Amino acid sequence: MSMDDLAKLKIETSEKIVKTAHRGKKLLIVAAGILLFLVLGVLYFSGIIAPAKSVDVTIIAQVYPSQSISLLNASGYIVAQRKAAVASKMTGRLVALMVEEGSKVRRGQVIARMESEDVTAARNLAAANLNTARATLEQVKAERDNALQEYTRYKELVASGSVSRSDYDVTDTRYRRAVEGVKASESAVKAGAAALQNAEAGLDYTLIRAPFDAVVLTKNADIGDIVTPIGAAANAKAAVVTIADMDSLQVEVDVSETSITAIRVGQPCDIQLDALPNMRFRGEVYAIVPTVDRTKATVLVKVRFLDKDSRMLPEMSAKVSFLSRSIAPDELKPRLAVSQSALLQKGERMFVFLLQGTRVKETPVRVGVKLGDMMEILSGLQSGDRVVLKPTKGLQDGTRIKIAEK
Repeated sequence: MSMDDLAKLKIETSEKIVKTAHRGKKLLIVAAGILLFLVLGVLYFSGIIAPAKSVDVTIIAQVYPSQSISLLNASGYIVAQRKAAVASKMTGRLVALMVEEGSKVRRGQVIARMESEDVTAARNLAAANLNTARATLEQVKAERDNALQEYTRYKELVASGSVSRSDYDVTDTRYRRAVEGVKASESAVKAGAAALQNAEAGLDYTLIRAPFDAVVLTKNADIGDIVTPIGAAANAKAAVVTIADMDSLQVEVDVSETSITAIRVGQPCDIQLDALPNMRFRGEVYAIVPTVDRTKATVLVKVRFLDKDSRMLPEMSAKVSFLSRSIAPDELKPRLAVSQSALLQKGERMFVFLLQGTRVKETPVRVGVKLGDMMEILSGLQSGDRVVLKPTKGLQDGTRIKIAEK
């Protein structure tokens, strides 16, 4: 064999090897493509790389049962129905003040005292005059008794002719004058007693007393101030303290005149105070003031408390819900609830799709009673959890989601 024949043989062998190598690479690429397609298919159908589904979400929140039976809401303030600016009946200087803001006082309790030297002297004078009048009465009574004895004796003597008629007339006149003297002295005693009572009343006016059981809201005067009933003098104070009966606290709210027909006296209410946001209080309509405020087109409604709290204070802002029925004490506590449109059912099992990052988790829940368009959640969720609202049929455990923009 020649050298040319050998060269041809080598070339043919190299071409076959190259062709075989190219064929192998093509098969490898095709196999890799098929494998990648299968993997992508598995990932897609398993939801791992499926496109995110757009969903609406709602938050698990604490709600009050009364919200589901509320007919009308209104805002207002706590107002003490019994409130007084306590002042003196006379003008004078304040010499003692026995209370401070927040002090509790009882009806008739002395809360302040004014200077009383002049009225004390007048009272002592009236008492002395009364004692003099009483002593004078005793003297004229003794004179009357003596005149009565002499008159009786002369009456018998004149009948027997032992004394003259003129002597009898003298004793008769003396007796009648003694009787009238007793009457005059008795009147003087009564006048003295009245004068003493008047002086004691004047002395009592220097003591400022609480007109009813209450709590001191403000102190309007200090020791040394001049207090007068009318407060007309310069630097004079008309009131010493302002008090309020805390048992008379009510909520006053303005209700639109177009909605007033939905309210009646005795209607149950739910009261929330801004100062105590985590508490609810039972109440009822106490009165509907029969007049309309033309500037606001509203009617004033007074709501009294059925439940009291020592932290309630006058002028606190309040919100009132007028209810369709009375609420029980256990309905004053908040309950965990979710919108009914977030719930799904499989057989007897209830569940929701709970958001966990960008995916949802099928979460079983135990439900309680209906609260309007909400459903009470007894277990399975916590306040603040987010769940899918109106989940679609294609949604399942682990589905990637995105929150729909509104």
